[in-house]
Amino acid sequence: MIRNYLKTAWRNIISNKFYATINVAGLTVGLVVGLFMLLWVQDELSFDRSNSKANKIYKVGIVGGTGISKQIFNNIIGPVATFAKNEIPEVKDAVRIIALGDAPFKYKDKIFYESNFAFVDPSYFTVFDFKLIKGDKSNPFPDNNSVVITESTAKRYFGNEDPIGKVVITGQDEQNKVTGIIPDYPVNSSFQYHVLMPMSRFNYLAYVKSKTSYDNKTVVSSIDADWSAFRFQTYLLLNNDKIDAAALEKKLQAIHERNKPEDAPVPYLTQPLLKMHLYKADGTDGGFSTVRTFAIVALMILVIACINYVNLSTARSMLRAKEVSMRKIIGAGKFQLFMQFMVETTLLFVIAAVFAFILMYVLLPSFNQFSGKQIAFDLQNYNIWVCIILTLLGTLAASSIYPALLLSSFEPLKALKGKISVSIGNVAFRRILVVVQFAVSIILIIGTLVIGNQLKYIRNKNLGYDKENVFSFNMRNEMQKHYDVVKTDLLKNPAVLSVTRAGADIIQSGSSTGDNDWDGKPTNSNMWFTQIYSDKDFIPFFKVKILEGANFTGAVADSAHFLINETAVKEMGLTNPVGKRLRIQTRNGTIIGVVKDFHFTTIHKKIEPAVFQYQPDYSWRVYVKTTGRDAQKAIGAALASWKQYNNDVPFNYAFLDETYTKLYTTEQKQGSLFNLFATIAIVISCLGLFGLATYSAQVKTREIGIRKVLGASVAKIISLLATEFMVLIIIAIVIAMPIAWFAMNSWLQDFAYKINIGWVVFLFAGGGATLIALATISIQSIKAALANPVKSLRSE
Repeated sequence: MIRNYLKTAWRNIISNKFYATINVAGLTVGLVVGLFMLLWVQDELSFDRSNSKANKIYKVGIVGGTGISKQIFNNIIGPVATFAKNEIPEVKDAVRIIALGDAPFKYKDKIFYESNFAFVDPSYFTVFDFKLIKGDKSNPFPDNNSVVITESTAKRYFGNEDPIGKVVITGQDEQNKVTGIIPDYPVNSSFQYHVLMPMSRFNYLAYVKSKTSYDNKTVVSSIDADWSAFRFQTYLLLNNDKIDAAALEKKLQAIHERNKPEDAPVPYLTQPLLKMHLYKADGTDGGFSTVRTFAIVALMILVIACINYVNLSTARSMLRAKEVSMRKIIGAGKFQLFMQFMVETTLLFVIAAVFAFILMYVLLPSFNQFSGKQIAFDLQNYNIWVCIILTLLGTLAASSIYPALLLSSFEPLKALKGKISVSIGNVAFRRILVVVQFAVSIILIIGTLVIGNQLKYIRNKNLGYDKENVFSFNMRNEMQKHYDVVKTDLLKNPAVLSVTRAGADIIQSGSSTGDNDWDGKPTNSNMWFTQIYSDKDFIPFFKVKILEGANFTGAVADSAHFLINETAVKEMGLTNPVGKRLRIQTRNGTIIGVVKDFHFTTIHKKIEPAVFQYQPDYSWRVYVKTTGRDAQKAIGAALASWKQYNNDVPFNYAFLDETYTKLYTTEQKQGSLFNLFATIAIVISCLGLFGLATYSAQVKTREIGIRKVLGASVAKIISLLATEFMVLIIIAIVIAMPIAWFAMNSWLQDFAYKINIGWVVFLFAGGGATLIALATISIQSIKAALANPVKSLRSE
């Protein structure tokens, strides 16, 4: 029986190659895009699930600031982890991480620049499932000069040699022995630290050797005595996964405020490890909405592909009415006919699925590069099989059951007499499906246009400072000591227009502090400042406008002077800020000027209060202004200066405009993916529309012939065939516009500075969809209108 079903199904496909090709093409493209995006979604949702204790691990953060300066800090002070482990019964263990970047490591004559380097507590290897595969599992860091690296890092450094016991050089010729190897991290892990050193080493460098002090009097003895430095990622391993988060947060807050009362109130936050990738510390969206949007779009693409098949199958049902009737008359039951048509659909679907898998295999490297993922078709990965099988079964069911039920439900006598055309045609249902197809396509087109316009707005927005033709690099110790010589040498080169230095990257500026005071400060104020350390050249270099007062002069007295931005003035409630007293941490001084607000972080956030401090000794990043024409000469001059002090370390630099653009990599990828989605949706929809237009011209062959004999023009015939479809497209536009506006307006809310969605976007999207649809319909309409009526009437 099955063999007969398959033979009949194959014959039907062969005899209707045109419609079979349209169906296979639509389903193939829909499956490729839908599966790729669902695999992307599945990868995003799987982050950090490889940790067996993931449901018991929580990250700790704090809320700082009030008003516009209110922020969520993911790094907290160091002692909290130790105190929590000792004083809170729910806490089983804790781990602290200090992530650093751009650290040089040297082995023999090879130098490696590590951007994923961190100091960690030994508990890092037990709280998380990052087990040593070489080395002492019970003691990964035997001493302060130990280092643990990943397998791939060991391969890079030492080739096929045994890495254990090998010595690598860091910092100022400091020797470090490799004492452990861990497997490479899963690609869907939030932790990607390739080189790990003990927290005890950081404790020695920062507190014992450097003698950290915040008032130039009292030396902080260790990490666990430092209640001021918010620099530690902190994770708690709890005894069970059922906790009262609010109660735990209160206990953490109590520990902090008991040891440093002047910080009160300092609310703490705890965030489950499994939510860390897609949510912010306070539980608000941190990427989940993007995942949800892509999941919905992937399902929409699959639905559009299914609609193509359903539309063509139901539309062509009249052409098979007599076949079905004859089968019933000679004894075929309804179930047998249902199974026959299900087998036909399944065979078509299998062909489409085979093509889809071949295309996915070929296109996977391009998709990974396009999306920034490292998805692989791992046949042993249970989650990938679940995603693929559910998608295939869902798509097959959606595209096959209704047409099979419809075709198997004909009444044979009516079918043979030709009296079922209206009921079987199911015109209204097909029209609804066409409207749904194009509504989805138009929504995606509008999404593409809005994202593109927002990205253009970001690129062209006046940030309040001049970032053109500026590159920067970090100074190491020796070079920083000789900055004045470096600056003089650079300015001797005609390609270098100006030079300055600062204590942070202006694109993502500085640290923050809530330890401040000024005359008239409200008692309930907990305002935080972004701190920007710089020299006297910083303001004129970036052409930041001074609204009141004056810039630093470079005099010794400037160490007690501050510049603040407009937002700080408003939040402080000052009317004449110049000359007013201000204290930042232990530094007391006077406000000497107010600068115009400028963006020192992404435009996702409103401009926050900022304070400039004259601190040349803490300004380790050099900025060089050049011209577009002479950029390479300026880079060469900087490289020459670099080699005088760091000949054994590679020279890394970055242009500000490129760094700024990288801040919006996620949005750029979203825009590119939406471009792809919209194109695919339109292509699939037009395939279906082309098939329906072809069918419509086919069933109206006699009518068209008679109209032409009676004098109808080609334009009238085209209008006859196209009007119905164009009405449906207009309805789709009307439905799509409010949905698209709501969706994209919600997306824009993530930006503090954004475009307005104007009517031009809707006009362009609606007009574009209409023209594309009209062109698709016209191909068949013109062909039918130009056909010889004598031939069509004779054949009828």
